[in-house]
Amino acid sequence: MDRIEKILDLLKVSPRDNFLRHALALEYIKAGDDVAARNLFEEVLTHCPDYVGSYYHLAKLLERIGETDLALQWYRKGMQAAKQAGDNHTFNELQSAYEDLLY
Repeated sequence: MDRIEKILDLLKVSPRDNFLRHALALEYIKAGDDVAARNLFEEVLTHCPDYVGSYYHLAKLLERIGETDLALQWYRKGMQAAKQAGDNHTFNELQSAYEDLLY
């Protein structure tokens, strides 16, 4: 059984587990399924905007597929969420990626 199938099986038991959904989105990226990954990241962040780890990966995905303005928006949202959560490490990663893309 591959990793995607394993995670999908786990999600049957815990369908709203953000850790599992985030992990599944990362596996979809590895498999080249950006649409599925993007949908999962957006779903996680819509239902749980304080799940700060997903902002970076969603914005990087958007950056890679040429949706620069949307990537910048997600970086900004992520910086705000990380700041509110007191997560300086994630804030700094998001800020660095944001500035790299902006400048």
